[in-house]
Amino acid sequence: MSAENHLQVIFITNDRKNKEKAIEEGIPAFTCEEYVKSLTANPELIDRLACLSEEGNEIENGRIIFSEHLPLSKLQQGIKSGTYLQGTFRASRENYLEATVWVHGDTEEDKEIILQGLKNLNRAVHEDIVAVELLPKNQWVAPSSVVLHDEGQNEDDVEKEEERERILKTAVSEKMLKPTGRVVGIIKRNWRPYCGMLSKSDIKESRRHLFTPADRRIPRIRIETRQASALEGRRIIVAIDGWPRNSRYPNGHFVKNLGEVGEKETETEVLLLEHDVPHQPFSQAVLSFLPKMPWSITEKDMKNREDLRHLCVCSVDPPGCTDIDDALHCRELENGNLEVGVHIADVSHFIRPGNALDQESARRGTTVYLCEKRIDMVPELLSSNLCSLRCNVDRLAFSCIWEMNHDAEILKVRFTKSVINSKASLTYAEAQMRIDSAAMNDDITTSLRGLNKLAKILKKRRIEKGALTLSSPEVRFHMDSETHDPIDLQTKELRETNSMVEEFMLLANISVAKKIHEEFSEHALLRKHPAPPPSNYEILVKAAKSKNLEIKTDTAKSLADSLDRADSPTFPYLNTLLRILATRCMMQAVYFCSGMDNDFHHYGLASPIYTHFTSPIRRYADIIVHRLLAVAIGADCTYPELTDKHKLADLCKNLNFRHKMAQYAQRASVAFHTQLFFKSKGIVSEEAYILFVRKNAIVVLIPKYGLEGTVFFEEKDKPKPKLIYDDEVPSLKIEDTVFHIFDKVKVKIMLDSSNLQHQKIRMSLVEPQIPGISILADTPNMDSDEPERKKKKHEK
Repeated sequence: MSAENHLQVIFITNDRKNKEKAIEEGIPAFTCEEYVKSLTANPELIDRLACLSEEGNEIENGRIIFSEHLPLSKLQQGIKSGTYLQGTFRASRENYLEATVWVHGDTEEDKEIILQGLKNLNRAVHEDIVAVELLPKNQWVAPSSVVLHDEGQNEDDVEKEEERERILKTAVSEKMLKPTGRVVGIIKRNWRPYCGMLSKSDIKESRRHLFTPADRRIPRIRIETRQASALEGRRIIVAIDGWPRNSRYPNGHFVKNLGEVGEKETETEVLLLEHDVPHQPFSQAVLSFLPKMPWSITEKDMKNREDLRHLCVCSVDPPGCTDIDDALHCRELENGNLEVGVHIADVSHFIRPGNALDQESARRGTTVYLCEKRIDMVPELLSSNLCSLRCNVDRLAFSCIWEMNHDAEILKVRFTKSVINSKASLTYAEAQMRIDSAAMNDDITTSLRGLNKLAKILKKRRIEKGALTLSSPEVRFHMDSETHDPIDLQTKELRETNSMVEEFMLLANISVAKKIHEEFSEHALLRKHPAPPPSNYEILVKAAKSKNLEIKTDTAKSLADSLDRADSPTFPYLNTLLRILATRCMMQAVYFCSGMDNDFHHYGLASPIYTHFTSPIRRYADIIVHRLLAVAIGADCTYPELTDKHKLADLCKNLNFRHKMAQYAQRASVAFHTQLFFKSKGIVSEEAYILFVRKNAIVVLIPKYGLEGTVFFEEKDKPKPKLIYDDEVPSLKIEDTVFHIFDKVKVKIMLDSSNLQHQKIRMSLVEPQIPGISILADTPNMDSDEPERKKKKHEK
């Protein structure tokens, strides 16, 4: 082949006119599809082609299921004139024929519009921004209490759907009816790549299959693939390409094979993707802004910084903690008062505003802790080394130092950038041992005893003001050192030293919040916790009443006091259950910008103002707070975004989203590890307490495992028991047995693997015995003898 003609230029376009023009001019031209199909060496590439439907041949099978979406211009006119409403489409997990639309910028009352039935959902997908038309009042419906999952197999049986829709319309009283509407158009699609599994077509050799997403709120997606057999039993990623009017399901294409279902690495990946947790390795651009090693403190670093290396500072953390954010000291001053210091890693010294490292940390928003994996917000060099306040090394810190009297009253507070050298990194247990041991009287121990004494006073005072001490059953897993599988679960125990550290962190956060708000009343980044609306507490009050206890909820203080009084000598666990239930009544705490809000109060801590300052290695909010504080004390310079309240409000929105997702991902990780635990353990029967009663089920908590689950009383293909549900008490009567909240029952726990994608812990009632409902404690589990999946070593 001569040098002149070995390069052939071809033109790839999906634009018909462009293609015709190119061919006229003698340039070889192909559509993307034609070109990919011509690459015979890589047939798997065809699966990755987006499925493009030509608008023209939509009517090919002569049947239109959905009404057409109006063009954007019409939607905008309609929204302006009030004919249509704009909002976010939220699909239901429980019922695929129902959704709600949260109307944007509307009054509090009419925030929610309910949509029922395929045709009214009109091809909207969870999180899309849609335009909705309200239906006339005589067509309004009530939210249905039916659980419906789309389990059809490759069928386009719309008649069957209509029959199911009729089930939804149960007779209800007028006051249950909610504003009801239908989707008339899509303003913005918010599709993302979805994780899930292939439901292989029953038709032999078929290339068209349905994909079932792991998230029950997402409809099934039709894809074409030649590798269906290879993808069975695997977790895969699929993207949606479009949803024509004549198709029961959206069309999409295969993106990636994640691995075998149930494997730890695969499931962790799914969990991170589904909760939108950014977890890819840090890019070179980000890493390029890290300090060059070997790193040491220079004279320039010492500018505007106090040298506090002489102080007896130590840190107290959970075992195995490598990202140490905070350290403490306490010493007596010559005037007889005490000096207490909280020293926080100076992360903002290393992460400068606006560079790639800063942008990536802001995007991640928080470190995510899974059962045996940590997804860092900042690269490891900072999180586990240069910013971690390890002992016996010099580290840069941001210090909050109080002068207090022996009654823990603050006489003075000052803030300074500093350099410290921690004298000990202790675990909570080690710190507790030192405090309790009469033989130890060294500087570190004396400092700890001083801190502990003050912390107890601070805590007592906080509780007197109405701060809540709520409870959540937190679970820790003991891992097998070889396989890294969970071998034992234990509920976390809290020591006095946990509380000691917490008191000073709260105090530092409150002191810093006051300071940055004084200095920047319009653009301080603060954290608030709204008081729950009274209706949230109904369930708690009713549950306590059923056990002859009174819970008052008019203020946080009265709630805290009545929780303290609510105990039963014959039922010691009752108080913990009440506190767990009270936790469920709470609102979410959120970050906000002080210039955009006027309610700053933190309900749970009973504090008029609060922020986050003490964990900048794992929370981006704290980095912003450090920057604000540094500007306030003249230790660093400001930058435009820091004083722009709209930019700050947008940042808060992302941080709130990331924190919520991190919480959900953590719970999902605990749930998955709990499944692994019960998979290896087989069937167990345990004592449980009822947390909620439902129309056809009870929700129970098993204290031994900190595990919650639902016991259903109506099963497919089994005779239905006689159920009477009383919303007022609340209680559920099954045959002749009545269940109330907090009743003690015995349940059998087993892993149900009948649905590979949604493996779940199943609970059945053992005691009290109800004929036809209760089972014997030792009935075998159908799925427990499936072959153990090969265990992979999990790289930490």
